[in-house]
Amino acid sequence: MQLTAIDVNERNNKSLEDLVTPWKIPPLKDYYIKNANLVDVREGITKPGAHIFTSGGFITNICFSDHEADKCTSDKFEIIDATGKFVMPGLFDNHVHVTSVPGETDLSKTLNMPKTRALMRVRHKLEGALARGFTTLRGCGGAESYIKAAVIEGSVIGPRLLTCGHAISQTGGHGDMRPADLPGEAFDSCSCHMNDLGVVADGAAECYKVAREELRRGADFIKIMAGGGVASPTDKITNLQFCDDEVTALVKVAKTYNTYVTAHAYTPEAIKACVSYGVKGIEHGNLLDEETAQLMAKAGCYLTPTLVTYKIMASDQFSTFLSGSNREKNTQVLYRGIEALRIAKKNGVKICYGSDLLGSLGGYQTQEFFIRGRYLSTHEVLLSATITPAEMNGLQDQIGEIKPGFIADMLLMNSNPLENITVLDEPESNLVFVMKEGRVY
Repeated sequence: MQLTAIDVNERNNKSLEDLVTPWKIPPLKDYYIKNANLVDVREGITKPGAHIFTSGGFITNICFSDHEADKCTSDKFEIIDATGKFVMPGLFDNHVHVTSVPGETDLSKTLNMPKTRALMRVRHKLEGALARGFTTLRGCGGAESYIKAAVIEGSVIGPRLLTCGHAISQTGGHGDMRPADLPGEAFDSCSCHMNDLGVVADGAAECYKVAREELRRGADFIKIMAGGGVASPTDKITNLQFCDDEVTALVKVAKTYNTYVTAHAYTPEAIKACVSYGVKGIEHGNLLDEETAQLMAKAGCYLTPTLVTYKIMASDQFSTFLSGSNREKNTQVLYRGIEALRIAKKNGVKICYGSDLLGSLGGYQTQEFFIRGRYLSTHEVLLSATITPAEMNGLQDQIGEIKPGFIADMLLMNSNPLENITVLDEPESNLVFVMKEGRVY
């Protein structure tokens, strides 16, 4: 039998690079942002007549005279006329859950969404955050390194991600979402299909192992659940979670990887324990008192309040989101959060911006600016969403400010956030464009 000759290379004329990476994004442009009002978030002042140059994704030069600008410009730059507008650094949300995605209107369905469905919707969460001006997000449970890698390679568009993988919880802790009416082993065979934000570890040996596993899989830091929470089904807000040897083990592991531990904690007891064991950050902290705030400030421990999440969960619009004990726990911490913010400010605690909005609540990410603006100065709020979280995460020489040599993460605004912080809660009308790593979106 004679075989028909086939030329296997015939008409194979498509670019191999295009076939392998069909998401390939266009080459970076060099930009000259002309005659902007530069918002200096470190000094809390606006500097008019700024000429800002970017190349290769970085800020290369800033000058404040037309003469100096003429020396720097050339035909390679695309000019953006920013006359009458304001340029500020990209925003940093220090507490998000990237894989807790829209699609449901109640907590249970949001948390129990199949992992495959959630992953198909992650891009909406990321694109939405970028469109609101957030160029960096710190994922505090749920987002694994493959999502971060997808953003880096450009197959998914979104902010820069720092992730912890899964938040580490004790059995029955805030990261253990198994209902009380079923034994824990009932979930062993299906856990890989669930969109879990946390992972359970009991005893120092398990804590060592689980923390190392999260770091092996690409975690940038370790997140632990050190006390009760609103969303968890079987604990109380007042519960202390993890024993001293367990927290110590987790902190030791983080240090061997040159990173840190941050802890979900509300009560002074939980916060004090964490600070004494070397935890670097406290998430939420709604029941903070004076003594505990002073301890945090002395230790250089960062606080990331997330006031907006309790407000939105208590709102009429999301009246069905919480039920039973979850609603009661939300009420317990809702109003105390403002007082905790005041106490932290008074005692010099370093404060970061956080939203912590699960699922469909995420569209209110910027409302934290509105809430904090009632109790903090505009300068203090801006620091919390730029320089302070950058410092906490060791990125203070790369992001958070508009300076030569820094990554070109910038927002072009119609209005000045130093005069009215709520303009950041109105990106639809005030945000002209977002630049992340020198690319305009």
